[in-house]
Amino acid sequence: MTEIWEMTASKIAADVRDKRLSAVEVAQAHLDRLARVNPAINAVVQEFPEEALEAARRIDATVARGENPGPLCGVPVTIKVNVDQKGHATTNGLRLQEGLVAAEDSPVVSNIRKAGGVIVGRTNTPAFSLRWFTKNDLHGQTLNPRNREITPGGSSGGAAAAVAAGICALGHGTDIAGSIRYPAYACGLHGLRPTPGRIPAYNSSAPDRFIGAQLMAVSGPIARSVSDLDVALAAMSAPDPRDPLYVPAPLGTADFPKRAALALSPDGMDVCQDVRAALLDAADRLRDAGWTVEETDCPPMRRAAAINACLWMAETQFGAGEMLVREGEADSQFVFARMSEDAGEVGFRSLMEALQARVGLVRQWELFLRDFPVVLCPASGELPFDQQLDVSSEANFARVFDAQLTQRAIPALGVPALCIATGEASGRPVGVQLVAPRYREDILLAAGRAIEAAGHPIQVASPDWS
Repeated sequence: MTEIWEMTASKIAADVRDKRLSAVEVAQAHLDRLARVNPAINAVVQEFPEEALEAARRIDATVARGENPGPLCGVPVTIKVNVDQKGHATTNGLRLQEGLVAAEDSPVVSNIRKAGGVIVGRTNTPAFSLRWFTKNDLHGQTLNPRNREITPGGSSGGAAAAVAAGICALGHGTDIAGSIRYPAYACGLHGLRPTPGRIPAYNSSAPDRFIGAQLMAVSGPIARSVSDLDVALAAMSAPDPRDPLYVPAPLGTADFPKRAALALSPDGMDVCQDVRAALLDAADRLRDAGWTVEETDCPPMRRAAAINACLWMAETQFGAGEMLVREGEADSQFVFARMSEDAGEVGFRSLMEALQARVGLVRQWELFLRDFPVVLCPASGELPFDQQLDVSSEANFARVFDAQLTQRAIPALGVPALCIATGEASGRPVGVQLVAPRYREDILLAAGRAIEAAGHPIQVASPDWS
């Protein structure tokens, strides 16, 4: 018998809407699951069970009146601790922000509530949301429920670990350099990075974002099924007047040719044999579903990654350098030093040149994506890394950084991307990444469904390590 906490978001919403389950019953099952497994993995770092149950009771009352609470009707959701949720601290993994309690919900949180989602907890992130690993001095380290020896990813590692362990059906994450896609990859899940402007963003607890985050940072969902990503995207992307950069683009537009480019080694990146095998397998799954897949080079990735580094480091050097010193968290200081070394000193000229070069790269990619509406490429050049590999030495940081080329490059291009879990390799989760034109998340989801359908359903992990 399937436990409630093993059910997909789509199934939960349908069952609550049709009164086969109550929202309170669903919330309680996930809160009980949280109490059982979270001590082992430390995915959820802010808990408020009574608040969650009260939200569930309101959903049940709406259903009882014969009204539709929304597409996330009773679905348990977690929120990452770097976005505002009224009455809770927006810590971003920092002791400096332990008391930074939000006065109002961010737009994505507000949209989740309006869609009938029930927030059951807030999830961990590395300090400053800076790494592909999840550990900080305030909340501690998050473990991967599928394998405690490997990273759960970052910076939305807590969100992915919570979804993988059945604490929630949907996890909210953010992504400026892979922070949705890589945790999904590391935890054997699906993760969608939407087009910038698709999901409204705003934190009243902090100053407005600088140009790097304005162009590249997004919120998005992590889930155990592609259908769940679809319903989550629809819910999260409702308009909000607080974000002037929001774009009211339709979620489904014109038909598209089922044609994909297979980029086994984008821009010459090193790709291990297990990842290469996963890509070839995903290409075969698409072909079996009626897609044409052509192995070819894609437009540049390395220049896009360099632009990402310039824009991100300009923001961090200008806005967070002093905070890094005051927080005194050794891992983030090490990573920031290595990333700053890679980007170089970012001044006015280098920033302007990066912004100028970005336009040309976006043009190249948009023209390429007119011929190939999907690019199938690595999520990472390696299988999920050992815990804390990036801060173990400068050489290992360089290894991690190089393997994450596609994670770093894609945000600078302004296009959406989707990481799809495809199974296991050498005892670790593995998957692939899909890229599509701006505002064509529907193409990503269509290709993702085809790959997902030819594999096995994602199972909840039970971290029984004692």
